[in-house]
Order: sequence, then C-alpha cells, then structure tokens
Amino acid sequence: MAGMFGLVVAGRLVQTDFCIVSEREAVVEIPDADSINHIVVFLTGTTPFPNGMGGAVYIRWPDGDGSANWHLLGTISNEKPSVIFKVAQLSKASGTSENIFTNNMEETSHGSAQVGIVVESIASLEEKTAAEGTAASRQSTLMEMGSKIARWVVHHAESFAVAVPDGDGRSVEVVPLSAIHDWFNTFSRRFQQNPNFWRTLN
Repeated sequence: MAGMFGLVVAGRLVQTDFCIVSEREAVVEIPDADSINHIVVFLTGTTPFPNGMGGAVYIRWPDGDGSANWHLLGTISNEKPSVIFKVAQLSKASGTSENIFTNNMEETSHGSAQVGIVVESIASLEEKTAAEGTAASRQSTLMEMGSKIARWVVHHAESFAVAVPDGDGRSVEVVPLSAIHDWFNTFSRRFQQNPNFWRTLN
C-alpha cells in the first residue's frame, strides 16, 4: 500500500506519506486540523486496489482522554478513485466506528487529525454509512444515484415498448403502465434489502 494513497487539504501541499499500520490499514496525520473544512482523498495511480476491493476512509480527532474518535467519511475504489469530504463539523461529534487502526499507532501531535484508510471488499463497503456532516461528497453521490436509477428506468421501459398506430399513418412507441409498476416493485424490494444496491447498476 505504500504510495497508493494521497490527500489534499485546500491551500496545502499534497500528502502521500501514509503510514502502513497493518496489512489493510494506512494512516496519515494532518497538522493544524482545526483550520480544515474539506479534504480530498485519492488513489495516486501507482497501485490499484485488488479486484473486488476498495477503501473505507476515516478521520480522527483525538478526544481529551486520548480515545480514538474515528468517523467514517465514505469510500474510494478503482471506479471512484478520488472523493471530496466535508470534515469541519465532525470534530464536534463523537466517533462511532468500531476498533480500527489499533495496531502500531503513534500518538498524534497536538491539534492534528488523522485520516485512515481500511482496505475491504466492495460488498462490505456498500453496507457502511458515512457520518453525518460529510455532505461535501453527498451531492455527487446523489447525482450518481439519480443518473443510474434514471438509466435503469429508461432501459426497463424500453424493453416493454410497443409500436401503436397514432391515426395519422404513423406509429408511436408506448410502454404499458404495468411495466412501470413492475420496475417500482423491483426497486422497492432491492432497496429494502440493500439501500446501496444502485452502486452496482451498469
């Protein structure tokens, strides 16, 4: 994983000095964390994730008692190799993530934050929910979701389209309403099973 990840804080130099803390975990320190609002986490292009794998991105502000206050920001993958995260509000909230980055960790400098990446399967990443307040990437995520679902609806409807005479010697394509009901029932069932299933739509 050495050299695999990069991080940018607006107005600062690019950081690629992630420390490998386990076989699937890497961490980098951000000095003077109180002044940051957004960060960009990206793959440098030197090494891709293995097939079927991606990275869960976390940020940590140490609590006064030194506990690990990790927040899940979101994910990166070979298909989505860079993401912008809003982090300004997270230092005021309690982290909720499970035991991560516990091996070979060094204490952060005063006023510093840490960004960590855990390599996991895409299936596992799809089940994770980012912390409240990471909305910088939410707009692009919603746009991606809307675009994929809209394309799915159109392709589904097209497969049921039939030509009907319009009375002027021409024909128009129409889609039975039952086809839309069928799509909606499928969507509802899949969404209840996995709210992130849309990420796998082609």
